[in-house]
Amino acid sequence: MPLRKIVHIDQEKCDGCGECIPSCAEGAIRIVNGKARLMADALCDGLGACLGHCPHGAITITEREADAFDERLVHEHRLSSCPSSAMPTLTVLPPAPTPTGPTLPTSTAVPATPGKRMDSSSPGLKNWPIQLHLVSPTAPFFQDADVLLVANCVPFAVMDFHERFLRDGVCLTACPKLDDTRGYGEKLAAIMVHGRIRSLTILRMSVPCCGGLLRITQAARQAAGSGTPLREISLSSRGEVTADKSFSEPRT
Repeated sequence: MPLRKIVHIDQEKCDGCGECIPSCAEGAIRIVNGKARLMADALCDGLGACLGHCPHGAITITEREADAFDERLVHEHRLSSCPSSAMPTLTVLPPAPTPTGPTLPTSTAVPATPGKRMDSSSPGLKNWPIQLHLVSPTAPFFQDADVLLVANCVPFAVMDFHERFLRDGVCLTACPKLDDTRGYGEKLAAIMVHGRIRSLTILRMSVPCCGGLLRITQAARQAAGSGTPLREISLSSRGEVTADKSFSEPRT
């Protein structure tokens, strides 16, 4: 049995609030008899995405002998649990019929960015979940994918976000200012390693706090020893591209 890092839940400190459960994309933690418990060592990847979500500090990472992390077992476990904890690949549906009733007024404060109208052939969301702290690094949709890491505010500033940027890639969202970003670097590194992704593009607003996404991603790429092509696109509140940089450093 290998010696590795794994989650430890202090049963005396745990009050069963369940705050840790949504952050565990593998579904390795459940409430049993009023306490959070690790259901199986092989379900825990040891990255600690759940650490910052316990209000009582009951969850820590320890190093001990434990069964190796088993991606196949995680997949089977997700399929047998609540459908919302699975990692499906989504299908773009045809648009709903145009309503015949009154429509909301169109604002003229921000001009629309030129682009095609969305239809059934337009790009759409291909994965779920999309929040970085919820997604599993071993989700099948990462395999050989182009990944777009999007700051939470971006889709609201870019009127034709799907058409211009989403395309056929995998979409992740995060906010380096408001999120608890502990564990983000480790998760991105794991995505690069397990998913063997083709590229990673950061889509951010032109505000200082959004720069945290680049710092986290660069550190993750270095930790993974990955040469994944990295691109950073900055946007104004009108959806205009203000900067476009590429980072193609070789593996170290």
